[in-house]
Amino acid sequence: VQLQASGGGLVQAGGSLRLSCAASGRTFSGYVMGWFRQALGKEREFVAAFRWNNGPTYYADSVKGRFTISRDNAKNTVYLQMNSLKPEDTAVYYCAADLNGSNPRRLSEYDYWGQGTQVTVSS
Repeated sequence: VQLQASGGGLVQAGGSLRLSCAASGRTFSGYVMGWFRQALGKEREFVAAFRWNNGPTYYADSVKGRFTISRDNAKNTVYLQMNSLKPEDTAVYYCAADLNGSNPRRLSEYDYWGQGTQVTVSS
């Protein structure tokens, strides 16, 4: 299984970015796909997740209403649309896949991780 994250960059506060996570190596139906982020000097934290086969979506309170997680089944790709970005959103963003999906918000549940993409929001 491979997860390839991309789309990070430098953006001004209030701007938008869309992250992509290209998944390969198996069928992801039934998986939970998630986005996490890790700011410098801080622990990795949950951002958003969903169950691939039309299940519910989950968001951290800090991003609810600003970020949207979605997927393209044909491309086996997960997206994170980030709007109204704030300097505190600056972090390395990681996509991850969880086979069992028992707790989409818990980092330790995830089985596979992408390499991360840097998002920097300037004030």
